[in-house]
Amino acid sequence: MDEENIEIETMTVACDGGGGGLGHPNVYLHLDENTHEVVCPYCSRRFRLKAGAKAASGH
Repeated sequence: MDEENIEIETMTVACDGGGGGLGHPNVYLHLDENTHEVVCPYCSRRFRLKAGAKAASGH
């Protein structure tokens, strides 16, 4: 199965698998500082920083 690619505008994202009650536990993922992407270890969704979004490091 191909992984799903999702563009986001922040360096941190919450993923629950997107299946409502059929997903996985909610996990918070931090995008890699160099590649600006991260893959969910549960569902293999790939989150990427949207083009033009600023990669600010927050608290």
